[in-house]
Amino acid sequence: MTKLHVVIIPNSSKNKLVSKGDIWKIKIAAPPEKGKANEELLKFLKKKLNIRAKIEKGSRSREKLLKIL
Repeated sequence: MTKLHVVIIPNSSKNKLVSKGDIWKIKIAAPPEKGKANEELLKFLKKKLNIRAKIEKGSRSREKLLKIL
């Protein structure tokens, strides 16, 4: 089982992977309300990077721990 630490930056102009390393920084265009940024993050990872993931920790935080499926 692979895990991925990410920090998201919501309300950005577009979805974009900013940096990779131990912790990935990802800009997300969606606002951080009602789970919109989380949904957009998972869609971005699936579409652009071909990664299916599930949020394991941090669903209400900018810092998240994702489980790669």
